[in-house]
Amino acid sequence: MNTKLIIIIGFSYLYGLFEIFMNFWQRRKSTVASSGDKGSLWLLYILITIGYILSFSIGATTIGRINHWDTFFVIGFVLIAIGLVIRIQSILILKQHFTYSVAKIENHKLIETGLYKWIRHPGYLGQLIIFVGVPTSFSNWLSVILMIIPVLFGYIYRIKVEERFMTEQIGQKYIDYKSRTKRLIPLIY
Repeated sequence: MNTKLIIIIGFSYLYGLFEIFMNFWQRRKSTVASSGDKGSLWLLYILITIGYILSFSIGATTIGRINHWDTFFVIGFVLIAIGLVIRIQSILILKQHFTYSVAKIENHKLIETGLYKWIRHPGYLGQLIIFVGVPTSFSNWLSVILMIIPVLFGYIYRIKVEERFMTEQIGQKYIDYKSRTKRLIPLIY
């Protein structure tokens, strides 16, 4: 097996373990006052798994392969690094308010600092950049498409569920926040 492929797969497993660890750690630390996940976390997990299976299956072949393997391998890992920085930064900004499930914790307050000043879901943006970076490192355009389509559907649904819940829980303050910010990409979306 190609060394680069092993690195990509190994990193993906390590990143998955990081997210699982953070999920368990966060559950121990926070006290949920109300929840409104509506299965969005499980749907997201399923769609991410489907994305990985499809992307890795085609990425390991020459179907859809672009020449310049070394260049795209580096570009992919630069995207992964950027995504990780954004993801971790968003978690650090939220601190005790960070949850994996769509939930309002005790003493919840709306965070509008750091990346949250411009976009409402920087943690999701970071993950999406990672999910583009991993298949980009395969140097395979088809692998990127097969990863991003299911993952993007999962995040779009999750964002709708989360924003509806936050509007119900926080009210006008969240509606005002939504009017000042974009979902994922500053000034665009």
